Amino acid sequence: MTDEIETVEYASGTGIPVRGNDIDTDQIIPARFMKVVTFDGLGQFAFHDQRFDDEDNQKDHPFNEDRFRDASVMVVNSNFGCGSSREHAPQALKRWGIDAIVGESFAEIFAGNCLALGVPTVTADPEAIETLQNYVEEHPDAEIEVDVADETVRYDGNRIDATVDDAQRKALVEGVWDTTALLKSNAESVAETAADLPYVETGTADATEEAE
Repeated sequence: MTDEIETVEYASGTGIPVRGNDIDTDQIIPARFMKVVTFDGLGQFAFHDQRFDDEDNQKDHPFNEDRFRDASVMVVNSNFGCGSSREHAPQALKRWGIDAIVGESFAEIFAGNCLALGVPTVTADPEAIETLQNYVEEHPDAEIEVDVADETVRYDGNRIDATVDDAQRKALVEGVWDTTALLKSNAESVAETAADLPYVETGTADATEEAE
């Protein structure tokens, strides 16, 4: 059975501003929450130590505000996602409900991990980002439109000329970002290639194909 490969040309939803430069992956998801067997439920721990003190009292953070509860487009500043390469960071954001991130700049590995989840990381100049963050704070119910293919962000009649990394844009728009889906959709070809490899034991490729 062939799995359909999803393309990501466009994302839209209400916004949530997370201000600050150099927000690292440890702030996005503290290391102690990385012991989970699966990523299920990881979203509730996004920005945990930024949101709660040692007595679990809420701090002032947009992820604690009800007005941003259903937001799916996060607006950030520069070098977002720096630090360790933990894939749990974008997993936590995705499972919290984030479908796209618009910012000044992103750490390269973080952006790559987002791509693996089909979450576009779109960049724009600092002035445009600050204006968008201010708008989102004042209009939490307004829709933000992120056009990956066209490299634009639109809101309230305004248009931001944004940038999507060429490789990321190609992968999302052409639907080749999900390597697992690609392998499944080409299971027969993969099995045939594996059967021709001298270091694959006889029967291994057939077993792989049958498992699909």
